[in-house]
Amino acid sequence: MFDDENVKRTLPERPVLDTWSIAELEERIIELQAEIERTRATIRQKSGAASAADAVFKR
Repeated sequence: MFDDENVKRTLPERPVLDTWSIAELEERIIELQAEIERTRATIRQKSGAASAADAVFKR
């Protein structure tokens, strides 16, 4: 179940932003902010699950 936690993740190649328009850059910021929030939500979910598991198995 947790085997994928030991897998080294690679990030996608970072784009060259010099040729992007201001509108494209602003859209990228919006998309990245959404991805950051999605990542934070996953962290909160995993933390909650870990806390619940700790509560169940504590003596």
